[in-house]
Amino acid sequence: MPVFTIMAGNSLKIAVLSGKGGTGKTLVSVNLAAAAPQAVYIDCDVEEPNGHLFFKPQDVAVKKISVKIPVVDESKCNGCRVCVDFCKFNALAYIGGRLKVFETVCHSCGGCVLFCPEKALAEKDKVIGEIQSGVSETVSVLTGVLNTGESSGIPIIKQLLNAPVGETEIAMIDCPPGSACIVMESIKDADYCILVAEPTLFGVHNFSMVHELVKLFDKPFGAVLNKCLPGNNPAETFCRENEIQILGRIPFAAEIGAINSNARILVREQPKYRDLFAGLLLRVMEEVRRETTAHS
Repeated sequence: MPVFTIMAGNSLKIAVLSGKGGTGKTLVSVNLAAAAPQAVYIDCDVEEPNGHLFFKPQDVAVKKISVKIPVVDESKCNGCRVCVDFCKFNALAYIGGRLKVFETVCHSCGGCVLFCPEKALAEKDKVIGEIQSGVSETVSVLTGVLNTGESSGIPIIKQLLNAPVGETEIAMIDCPPGSACIVMESIKDADYCILVAEPTLFGVHNFSMVHELVKLFDKPFGAVLNKCLPGNNPAETFCRENEIQILGRIPFAAEIGAINSNARILVREQPKYRDLFAGLLLRVMEEVRRETTAHS
């Protein structure tokens, strides 16, 4: 069994990304968290979180997450449109002699309330989702859930990533798929990024987008190749052509598919999978130390 040590005074935050859904991002992040002596698993895929289905956490606590939305006092509003001109997200409009607030596109910046000369705007709380927290053996499980119909899960992700992580714990961040704003929010404080790729041309196309994203954020990263079969692997070819370090390979196997489909965790089922993911985690930690030493 590999020996894990975390640099003194520092928790380790590892973000797991994929260019598209179904690549194996949750498979990798769940099993890496379960392979660590102590870990915090953070599911930032707030639109469709599913890591909790594997961990089945106990003693789950729920915290509602709300944002501030402007509300209009029509008796004070004189139609000056200062707030409308200020809002760059078009969340306000003066129509038919009344100020309208479009809550779904409001970014809760509070600027309209601040700049209203008549003090006709105040703020109210709007619940957009929740954070569920529980424990599964040695893993603290944090799950963000965005309410149906809400436009942005970024406020939930911010609170998820502000959760305290102990100095001896590894934080495994299960990012949303793709490369949109919610993914950027998920990786901005990460110490290392793992890019999960599948051996298809379509998968490689999406993989290239998250590759560009981590380079844009100047994050150290490496790739895990999932669903590997003998013969040509477009994802491996892409990694070699772009000098992307391959951290490990997960085979395409019926046994893995069966265990995963039944919402069970590979490393808790068989020693060979525990060794596979423990070795992968050790490799990642060695890369983080190498990067830290190189920049110190």
